[in-house]
Amino acid sequence: MTSVVVIHVGDYKESYFREAEAEYRKRLSKYCTYKTVCIPEERIADENNASQIKKALEKEAEKIRAAVPAHHTKIALCVEGKQLSSEAFARLIGEKTLDGGLCFVIGSSHGLDETLKKECPVRLSFSAMTFPHRIARILLAEQVYRGFSILAGKSYHK
Repeated sequence: MTSVVVIHVGDYKESYFREAEAEYRKRLSKYCTYKTVCIPEERIADENNASQIKKALEKEAEKIRAAVPAHHTKIALCVEGKQLSSEAFARLIGEKTLDGGLCFVIGSSHGLDETLKKECPVRLSFSAMTFPHRIARILLAEQVYRGFSILAGKSYHK
């Protein structure tokens, strides 16, 4: 069975976010193993200090790299990533799972380290709009489910 791992920085505080993601994880269980790995967000004393933010992102990136499973294609979710239709995303899932599993990376509210993004062969963006990273996890779970549904020929995606 295909392995899908989501590495995210920071976790939910609200139970309704956990419940929404859990619903898609349950649905995904017939298509893949879907695992999430939480990396704690680095503390930043001065949120306006670019140097402190850069150092925090670098530390988070080290922990993310250590959590990426072998033989998984790293896919960064970032603002400058490519936007895909659901059908194109499904094709991407189909192509990349031939090489092994998928590992999606979601950064903190400050994003992801630039070097880490460059290491990812695929960079995706959900929209030109900005979403909280907590919501991105739910959107990702839904879109992965939609992608597998498309690949399986199901009507969910319509």
